[in-house]
Amino acid sequence: MKAFIDLYQALDTSTSTRVKTAALSDYFSRVAARDAAWAVFFLIGEKLPQAVPIKRLRELAVHQAGVPEWLFAECYEAVGDLAETVAHLLPPGRSTTDASLADWVEQRLLKLRALPETEQAILLVQTWDELDDRGRFVWNKLITGAFRVGVSQQLVIRGLAQTSGVDAKIIAHRLMGGWQPSEAALLALLAPGAADTHLSRPYPFFLAHPLENAPASLGPREEWQAEWKWDGIRAQLIRRAGQTWLWSRGDELITQQFPEIVAAGAALADGTVIDGEVLAWIDGEVASFATLQRRLGRKLVGKKMLDEVPVALLVYDLLECEGEDIRTQPLIERRARLQQLLSHATADSRLLLSPLVAAASWDDLRGARGQSRARQVEGLMLKRRDSPYRVGRPRGDWWKWKIEPYTLDVVLIYAQSGNGRRASLYTDYTFGLWAGAELVPFAKAYSGLTDQEIAKVDAFIRRNTLEKFGPVRTVKPELVFELAFEGIQRSTRHKSGVAVRFPRIARWRRDKKIEDADSLESAQRMLEESVDSG
Repeated sequence: MKAFIDLYQALDTSTSTRVKTAALSDYFSRVAARDAAWAVFFLIGEKLPQAVPIKRLRELAVHQAGVPEWLFAECYEAVGDLAETVAHLLPPGRSTTDASLADWVEQRLLKLRALPETEQAILLVQTWDELDDRGRFVWNKLITGAFRVGVSQQLVIRGLAQTSGVDAKIIAHRLMGGWQPSEAALLALLAPGAADTHLSRPYPFFLAHPLENAPASLGPREEWQAEWKWDGIRAQLIRRAGQTWLWSRGDELITQQFPEIVAAGAALADGTVIDGEVLAWIDGEVASFATLQRRLGRKLVGKKMLDEVPVALLVYDLLECEGEDIRTQPLIERRARLQQLLSHATADSRLLLSPLVAAASWDDLRGARGQSRARQVEGLMLKRRDSPYRVGRPRGDWWKWKIEPYTLDVVLIYAQSGNGRRASLYTDYTFGLWAGAELVPFAKAYSGLTDQEIAKVDAFIRRNTLEKFGPVRTVKPELVFELAFEGIQRSTRHKSGVAVRFPRIARWRRDKKIEDADSLESAQRMLEESVDSG
């Protein structure tokens, strides 16, 4: 456990990719496979169910620290993170242990959830007593299921590759598909060779960067393939050994949620993996993401839902063909093979080839992009015709050229503290629009401001809090912000009657007073226009 705590400290206190990679590689080379397996599990963002209810954990910490509840609450508000607050307030530990990370997880953490309340308390106190402040902080994060550290999955993969000598792309592939921690799994993850790919496992997805300059800066138009940027669920459809699987980009098996796509996939030859977008597809046209949402999160999809919200997989890449990994082939060749593969599909197939956008010049393509909202798409994808299918989000070959977002001027009305390094700052904001003389909650956002702006807004919130409701602060309405978002739809769950997709703060409108902010009527007109254009 101590080695894992030291690793956490090294990762959390450095911003250098080189230093973090070296720390990961050093850790993986020193610890036992069981420990490394659990470390990989937590570092790539996997979580165990919360072991102890937050209320019980807090009550026990107050008792062990010997402080009144009001003082604990004040400390929590100042620190902004429960795990850190508990770690600081507990009395010094009285013993130590050399138990490994795997022992801590398997013999303590996994057992905590099933224990009666009294036994839970005994085991918690025992573990706190064997750790210093740093160790308690990490342990508390694991208990609450809130463990995070500043490394991406790609950085963890790089550390594993540096340790083992196995190609990073192979390790990335092996981690896909719900990787579970064990000594055997870790040894298989780092084993030489690449012939062990599990039948159901998808490939790591190739992701695009937002286009930063004019598209003409990319070079000749004929070197680039343009496609619509669909607003659905990125997925890989896999057909191997007579079985079919559908995986989302979030590494979630969604086979049962979309049985019609899986049924269409059964007609593919074994050894086929295709990449595409799951979309609500009604009468030969894409429907809104809000429509697709009705299909999400369901273990079983009934006939009524299948009839009301049919779906299709708009396919744009072929990754495996006849059992051969063809990701290194140029996109133009993969596209030709994909087109041939789908040419045998029936007219009612749920597998459709994503069309290319024809445009002779970049200016013509800009004009086509202007049709995006009417087509229920987010803009265009630009892909270099000779590009391989890469892993992760490298720069240069794939770009997303999205349409300009919707914007409204809104008023800050509620605030809540953030997470991680922003746990002691108010960074989660709720914004309102005018409905007559009242400000109605419209949307939440927590990104878009600089660190300097966050500090100023945080100071304003602390000086101008009107009411407190648990962690939420009602703020004096005075600050106006421009809020950007990608889509707008009706919602019965929101007081405003509308909901927005991917809201973010575009800028702080210091030049505007709250009476200059937009109204709910403006949002409703925007909604009506989006429906009409669709």
